[in-house]
Amino acid sequence: MNNRQTKDLLYEQVARIGKAVSSPKRLELLEILSQKEKTVETLATEADINVKLASAHLKALKAARLVQSRREGKYIIYRLSSDDVSHLWVTLRMVAEEHLIELSSALAQMFSEPERLTAESRAVLIDRVREGDIVLIDVRPESEYQTRHLPYARSMPLHELERRLAELPSDREIIAYCRGPFCLWAEEAKKLLALHGFSVRKIADGVPEWLAAGLPVESTIKA
Repeated sequence: MNNRQTKDLLYEQVARIGKAVSSPKRLELLEILSQKEKTVETLATEADINVKLASAHLKALKAARLVQSRREGKYIIYRLSSDDVSHLWVTLRMVAEEHLIELSSALAQMFSEPERLTAESRAVLIDRVREGDIVLIDVRPESEYQTRHLPYARSMPLHELERRLAELPSDREIIAYCRGPFCLWAEEAKKLLALHGFSVRKIADGVPEWLAAGLPVESTIKA
């Protein structure tokens, strides 16, 4: 094999990753799996596609070694191969947001812009949550919170939020987060809490963004 063939082979291998993430639905599946492992059926429901199509997308991601699977009874459960796959999703999204005006416009039309955190503002946020000045709520499903969540966050799943309003202090600011800036749950939580008189804002960070920044997360699942 000459030098040209060697280089072609190397680029071809890297291109396998690009091909695997070239589908919008595969990107969405990676974002969902960045929260926790899930069955094919759950992934299909959350991505709003049928099980057959979800399986095909997952097969393509698995061929590129981006996801792994295991069988549990009659179910096939998928997970990311490692956290660097979650970092890949975050990096791709950030590059797209930086360079594609169409994406920025779409985000602005869909919902209010979440607060973008920097290294400094993340540190300030956690200090204020730790000291009790503000309350950080995780509005994802409880199972995702249990797997990993931002430090000192409270689990307040969106579907439970209205009946649990009494658990939130009315004299402190509430900050909501979910799966990341493309997730609509924090937006819905913000509207609901504001309607009930709470001082509330949302942040763009979810667990994938926190991990990509090299920051620790917490888990309620015993190792």
